[in-house]
Amino acid sequence: MLRVRQLVRCSEELVYSCGDRGVTIAMLDTGVSSHPDFDNRIIAFKDFVNGKKWNYDDSGHGTHVAGCICGSGLVSGGKYKGIAPRSNLVVGKVLDDRGDGNVDVMARGIEWVLSKQKEYDIRILNISIGMGENTEKERMEKLVRLVDEAWKCGLIVVCAAGNTGPEPMTISPLGARRDVITVGCHEGGYFEDGGHLCEDYSSRGPSPYAMKKPDVVAPGTDIVSCNAGIIRRGRYYRNAYVAKSGTSMATPVVSGGLALLLQKYPFYTNEQAKQKLLYTARDLKEPWNKQGWGMIQIDRLVTG
Repeated sequence: MLRVRQLVRCSEELVYSCGDRGVTIAMLDTGVSSHPDFDNRIIAFKDFVNGKKWNYDDSGHGTHVAGCICGSGLVSGGKYKGIAPRSNLVVGKVLDDRGDGNVDVMARGIEWVLSKQKEYDIRILNISIGMGENTEKERMEKLVRLVDEAWKCGLIVVCAAGNTGPEPMTISPLGARRDVITVGCHEGGYFEDGGHLCEDYSSRGPSPYAMKKPDVVAPGTDIVSCNAGIIRRGRYYRNAYVAKSGTSMATPVVSGGLALLLQKYPFYTNEQAKQKLLYTARDLKEPWNKQGWGMIQIDRLVTG
């Protein structure tokens, strides 16, 4: 029997307390489908892989990540709602149908997000992508400089730690940067001592640029979220949701929590938001290179 975990949900009262106006989150991934749970909140889409004009997702990874961030839960009657269901999405497709990409395309995606930052009032950039080290040094340095620039321009950059642990120094190059918020995976005992948990292969710190990495952890095993392969049959839908695992799923949990924070306190800078995220995390008594500051606590983040 498949173990599935409903996405870490915020109470209706908590979401309501953050106000009606959702923030805009940029996402670089495999794209995003027109799943009913996104309503009309996909406000911009750019395809850097195939050059198509309309939003789509031929992999499913990006749609799942987007659902974790801000799916409304419409098709499930609210059961599989994302963390910040009022947020808007600006999506760049930088990975192909197999989830593969290259440094140059990723760089173009970040440049595009920066060019649209003011137009769409983008506050958060979610990068649920693990990058390998086997890339020409000069090209990788350009990419990480762009990540640093995004932070300097005021964006909250949230990056996946990667899935190449548990050895030390395995953090993805993008998540290794000092300023960005790097998200590892931890289940906090939800599955007790079950095997094949994301926390077992979540990448570990430290990084060459910051000794204390990752910054925080969030759940990432068997997370149920939007399925790009949804099928409509008359008034009903089939295959609307799917379970996936990885730090890719933990990362949007953090982005969604930060989106709620900015909904409630729109004047927060990225530095202030990061500080509050870290200081409200729950210590899991794990080594720092596995948990960082600890498990994200969205209720404390927003109200603490």
